Amino acid sequence: MLLNYDPFDTFRALERLTGASRQQAVSGMPMDVYRAGEHFVASFDLPGVDPGSIDVSVEGNALTVTAARTAPSSDGDYLVAERPRGRYSRQLVLGRDLDLDRLHASYTDGVLTLTIPVAEKARPRRVEIQHTAGATSIASGHHHDTEEAPTS
Repeated sequence: MLLNYDPFDTFRALERLTGASRQQAVSGMPMDVYRAGEHFVASFDLPGVDPGSIDVSVEGNALTVTAARTAPSSDGDYLVAERPRGRYSRQLVLGRDLDLDRLHASYTDGVLTLTIPVAEKARPRRVEIQHTAGATSIASGHHHDTEEAPTS
């Protein structure tokens, strides 16, 4: 059976095993992931985060995003404080068929975007078929190019 390869499948399986709900994952660093041709694109919402605090690291096939949001200075007491503050991170375990050496990261308007190319070896490719002249029997492995004389 042939299946489409999904390098984020391990991540989803881990969420199912640990019982992590979507709300837990969204609380600090919500993320969208989609495939665009020969790249995977992961976008993380990080509004109000100091761009200098964002760190993206790769170790083996684990990609980790960390960021920090500091509380604005205030002379008074907060009446409502719902926005997450402090340092938080998100780790993704990726398939080995991604080219993590060519990962590209950008941060624009509060969104961190990671573009991860599919490795050359994992890309679909066309296989060239060699054409030969003459009849060859593949099943028996014998060629019937010459006629044998009957023996008596």
